[in-house]
Amino acid sequence: MSTAPREGSLEAPTRHPLGQQEPGFYDEVALFEELERVFDICHGCRRCVSLCNAFPSLFDLVDESATMEVDGVDKKDFWQVVDHCYLCDLCYLTKCPYVPPHEWNVDFPHLMLRAKAIGYKKGRAKFRDKLVSSTDAVGSFASIPIVANIVNAANKNEHTRALLESALDVHERARLPEYHSNKLSKRSRNHKTKEFEIRRCDKTSGKVAIFATCYGEYNEPRIVEDLLAVFEHNQIPTMVVKNTVCCGMPKLELGDLDSVEKLKNHNIPLLAKLVDDGWDLIAPVPSCTLQFKQELPLMYAEEPAVIQVKQAFFDPFEYLALRHKAGLLKTEFANGIGSISYHVACHQRVQRIGLKTRDILALIPATEIDVIERCSGHDGTYAIKKEFLDISMKIAKPVVNRVKKAEADAYASDCPMAGHHISAGLDDGSSTQHPISLLRQAYGI
Repeated sequence: MSTAPREGSLEAPTRHPLGQQEPGFYDEVALFEELERVFDICHGCRRCVSLCNAFPSLFDLVDESATMEVDGVDKKDFWQVVDHCYLCDLCYLTKCPYVPPHEWNVDFPHLMLRAKAIGYKKGRAKFRDKLVSSTDAVGSFASIPIVANIVNAANKNEHTRALLESALDVHERARLPEYHSNKLSKRSRNHKTKEFEIRRCDKTSGKVAIFATCYGEYNEPRIVEDLLAVFEHNQIPTMVVKNTVCCGMPKLELGDLDSVEKLKNHNIPLLAKLVDDGWDLIAPVPSCTLQFKQELPLMYAEEPAVIQVKQAFFDPFEYLALRHKAGLLKTEFANGIGSISYHVACHQRVQRIGLKTRDILALIPATEIDVIERCSGHDGTYAIKKEFLDISMKIAKPVVNRVKKAEADAYASDCPMAGHHISAGLDDGSSTQHPISLLRQAYGI
C-alpha cells in the first residue's frame, strides 16, 4: 500500500556525504536531471525566496518561461542559479522542509556544489575567480614589505580600482581587505605558550591551538592577537598553529575540489598531530571552522584524521561558553561596551551551536545586544565581483538598516568580512569590530 508524500519533515536535518569520489558525481546529464527535479520542488515551495539571489533567479526563470514550470526553462540558464549560490547553507538548515531524512532528499547547497565542481572541470571559472580564491598566493605577495603599502593604496584609489574592474571584473566599489607586512606569523613568532594549569571540562581538553586562517594571517592579525589574549586571560594554554595553509573554503565555493583535497592533505596531518597531543582547535573565522567541522568530514568521511580534527574543532565563543558552564570563565570585566548590534554569521549559524557569542557578550555589565540573524550577502568573494556587488548590497540592506536604526555603540559580526560589508553599506565612516575584540576591551587587557 503506497503512502502519500509528507508535506514536510519533523526529523532533525541529516547530511549525506558529498560523494565527490563516486563514479557518477561528474556526470553532467545526471546533474541536470537532479537540478530539474530539485528546482521543481523549490518552485512549488518558494520558502527560500528571502535568502540569497539563487532562489529569486530560479523563480524568475520559471515565471518568465513559456510553460511557467521548470520544464520551460532552458537548461543552460540553470547556471544562473548555480552562480548565485554561495553555499551559506541557510536554506538547508532554516527553511527547506524536504531535507534528508525526508524522502525527497533535497540538499540544495550540496547540489549547487556538485554543479560548481562540474562547471569548474568544464572551464567555467574565470581567471579572476581562481585568483581571488588563491588566498595564500595573493596574501603572500600582497604582504611583502613595501608591496603591502602599494596594494593597500591602490585598493583605495578610484583610478586603480577602475583599472582593476576593467582587467579582472573586481567591482570598483567593492571594499577589499587590507594587507599587513607585519603578518601574524611574524607577530607570533616568539610567542610561548603559558604554562597554566590544564583544566578539562565537558568536551574541552583545556588547551587550545588556533588555526589562524588566511584572513588572520594577512588581513586582520589583530583579531587573532585578541583571541590569544582573551584565552590566556582565562588561563587557557594557547598557541598559534604554524605552517598551515588555507582551509580550502574559497576553493570549495569555486568548485575546485582538487585544490580542496590538496589543502586538506597539508592541514589535516598537522592538526591531527596536535589533537593527538591533547590540543583543542579553534579558528577566528566561522567559514574556516565550518570547513573542518562539516564540509571536509562530509567529503572525506572515511578518513579517521579528518573526523578526529572535526571532533576537536570549536567556534571560539562555543569554547568559552563551555568553559563558562563549568565555572572556568572569568566574568570580572573592567569595562562595559554599551549597546551592540550583533550580526550572526551564516557559517556560524549552521554549526548548530546556538547564539554563544551573544551569551558570552551578555555577561559584560552595562551591555545590551541586538541580535541580527540574516545573511550579510558577502560570502568572501561573491561581493567583490563586478556582476554581483549590487545584488550582495541588496541582500545586506536589511542588516544595514537594522544596524543604522539601532544607533548602537558598536556593531560586530563573527565573520570579519561580513562586518566590513555592513560598514560599506552604512558608508558613514564607522568600522565594524570583531566580538572577540569587544570581549578583550571588556576585560581591559
